Amino acid sequence: MEYAYEMQRLQALCKEKGHLCVGLDTDVSYVPQEILRLYDSPAAAVEAYNAAIIESTAPYAVCYKVQIAYYEAMGIPGMECYAKTLKAVRSAGIPVIADIKRGDIADTASAYARAHFSGDFEADIITLNPYMGFDTLSPFMEWIEKKGKGAFVLLRTSNPGMNDIERLSLDKGFIPKKLAEAFSPEVKDSSKPVHVLDAVGQGLYGLMQPYLDKLHSEKSAGGTVPCAPFGAVVGCTDATDARVIRDRYRNLFFLIPGYGAQGGAADIAATLLDGAGGVVNSSRAIICSWKKDSSLTIKANSGTLTLGEIAESAGRAAFSAKAELASAVKNLSMHMNGCGGIK
Repeated sequence: MEYAYEMQRLQALCKEKGHLCVGLDTDVSYVPQEILRLYDSPAAAVEAYNAAIIESTAPYAVCYKVQIAYYEAMGIPGMECYAKTLKAVRSAGIPVIADIKRGDIADTASAYARAHFSGDFEADIITLNPYMGFDTLSPFMEWIEKKGKGAFVLLRTSNPGMNDIERLSLDKGFIPKKLAEAFSPEVKDSSKPVHVLDAVGQGLYGLMQPYLDKLHSEKSAGGTVPCAPFGAVVGCTDATDARVIRDRYRNLFFLIPGYGAQGGAADIAATLLDGAGGVVNSSRAIICSWKKDSSLTIKANSGTLTLGEIAESAGRAAFSAKAELASAVKNLSMHMNGCGGIK
C-alpha cells in the first residue's frame, strides 16, 4: 500500500511488526579489539558491526534510528559508514530515522533539509530541535509534499536535564499572540502553568493542523488514529505527565527514547503508544547486549568473541524487548477496557 507520508507508513508497519526501534548509535568503543583488528579502519569495523546487527534484529525491529554524532566523530570514513548504514536499512525496505537534531533558520535549515532528505545522507525521517523557533521547521516541512518525508520534534526528552528547560513555567502574558492562538482551550483556559514543552507541543500541533484536517475524515491503516507527517520525541523515563501528553497530542506519532539502558519503563512507553502510536527506541541495550552475557564477556576477554555471536545476542535482546513492549501494550489495553474503554 502507498502512503502519502513516511510517518503513515511507519505507523502502519507498527501494526505488523510491533513498536521496537533499534538504535544504531554505534560508538567504535563498542566493538571488541579482536574484531577491530580484522578491518582496515574503525569505520569499516563499525560498518560491519551495524550490518550484522541489522541482519539479526530485522525480524523484530519496525525501524532503525542512526545517531549521526558517532559517525561524525570518525571523520570522513565515519560519514561514509553513516551513509552506507542508512542505505543498508532503506534498501531492505525498513524505515530509517536519522537522529541529527538540527535546528537553524532560513537558508541554513534548507541546506540541512536537502542534506538529510536527499543525496548521500537521505533518511525517511529525521529529528529536529525547535528551540530557535518554529520557523526552523518550515524548510523541513517543504519536504512533506516533495517526498513525504517526516520529522520528530523534541518535546519532552528522556534526559534528567530536560527539567532545566522543557518544564520551565511561562508567563502567559509573554507568549506570542500567534503561538497563543494555536493553543487548545484545554491549555489556554487552564489555571495550571504553561510550560515550555506545552508551547512547543501546541505550536507543533498548530503547524500540523492543515495535514490533520485533510486526514481526519479518513482512518489510517488498521482503523488507527490518523497521524500527522511530523511527530514528537517523548521520553519514557518519567511517568509524571505521560498520559497528559499522549491525550493532548493524540494525532502525533511519537519517537520514544529512554527504554533500555536509560532505565525507561515499558509501561510508560505503552501509555505513550496509545492514540496515534509511536516507536520505542532501544540502542545500547541491544547493540551492546553481549556485554551482559557472561559467556560472551569471557570470550571477549580471551580474544575469541566473533561478530556473529555479538549479532546473535543483539537478536535475542531485540526479541525480548519487542515481547516486553507488546505485553505492556496488551496489559494497558486490558486495564483501560476494564476502566471504560481505551482511548
